[in-house]
Amino acid sequence: MEENSWRTCTEVDQMTMTGLIEEKVNIPAGVKVEIEGPVVKVSGPNGKLSREFVHNRAKILERDGKIIVSCEMPRVKDKAVVGTFAAHIKNMIDGVTGGFEYKMKIVYSHFPIKAYAKGDKFIIENFLGERTARKADIVRDTKIAVKGNDIVLTGADLEAVSQTAANIERSTKIKGFDSRVFQDGAYIVEKAGRISK
Repeated sequence: MEENSWRTCTEVDQMTMTGLIEEKVNIPAGVKVEIEGPVVKVSGPNGKLSREFVHNRAKILERDGKIIVSCEMPRVKDKAVVGTFAAHIKNMIDGVTGGFEYKMKIVYSHFPIKAYAKGDKFIIENFLGERTARKADIVRDTKIAVKGNDIVLTGADLEAVSQTAANIERSTKIKGFDSRVFQDGAYIVEKAGRISK
């Protein structure tokens, strides 16, 4: 009986809501922020980004050159949401001021690979000697430069750049070959470097 009572008290304590939690994100010079309901729009020298932040208890406002994400009487999950929202907004600001960069490497040992961007697709030709080119989706405004066996992806939207890199890597996944012998592919070698301008 005492053990059950102790567990009940512990569970109640974990749900206790106290005070106010805030996360603040500085707005640097040259960056404009608009908050329209749950939508945050950020613009700067490297472009514009917009994102919807939906949570029934978290609030986002601009004050004194900062974006403030807050929640009154937060539960544990609410605290995590506040931190996540603030991190996303900081990434948006970093994106419109400098941008993000992913680096990839083309590896082949049996068949030379030709790779290039065309429209909203990344094309990989002669992969493992295949006659049909492999294709990967380029997400939103991600830019891709291919220099020899190096692929550099850049963009203001971190999630778009990272998803494009993942799409390219996934498109060269080998099926039906011994991966210990055939290690051909396009691989991420450096993730989410911030470009300073």
